[in-house]
Amino acid sequence: MSLLIQDLKKSYVEPDGSELPILNIERFEIPSAEQVVLVGSSGGGKTTLLNVISGITSPDEGIVAIDNHNIANMSEVVRDRFRAEKIGYVFQTFNLLPAFDALENVLLGMSFSGKGNDRKRAAELLDRVGLSHRLNHRPGQLSVGEQQRVAVARALANQPSLLLADEPTANVDVANQDTILGLIRDACTENNVSLLLVTHSQDVASQFDRVETLSDFNKPQKQEGETE
Repeated sequence: MSLLIQDLKKSYVEPDGSELPILNIERFEIPSAEQVVLVGSSGGGKTTLLNVISGITSPDEGIVAIDNHNIANMSEVVRDRFRAEKIGYVFQTFNLLPAFDALENVLLGMSFSGKGNDRKRAAELLDRVGLSHRLNHRPGQLSVGEQQRVAVARALANQPSLLLADEPTANVDVANQDTILGLIRDACTENNVSLLLVTHSQDVASQFDRVETLSDFNKPQKQEGETE
């Protein structure tokens, strides 16, 4: 699944009413099935960009086209359905539901997409991230690293066409980092999934052929009509 971002702008309103520009991207694209790492300074807009691509946050203007479908123009209902069916997202804050155990959290991700509840697949994914012994544990009973691995399994459960991963290895040790990266990359390769992975780890970034720095193509302070 290809991704094209064009003339994208996103600002937030400060408490004093002024606008804080976060994203100003003339063009950024990922061809179908390509795996890309995105690096950049903290607070530079990486998570905001992922949220805009996923349709969780709407841009102020511009195009976010996923396989020629501009999600910026979709209604909220259509956009939510599109995301559930086509996009996997490993959130930096995990976003696991505290009242449900690890297996149920993965199954809920499946139910949102309308693909049913494949308990066998959910259990297999959790096994692949080393959590076969923690299927019935709730997030509060799991370590931060274990919660992160549940989030990875959930993001892969629906066999998405585009996978967004926000610091998916930030809270795990080296052994589990390699396990998670291997799972993500293998799943993307086997299913021709496009991947955009945000990281601060040079070790993680060095394992990818294409590494992009957000500030190279995002110019939030550039004003209308200004040339470089």
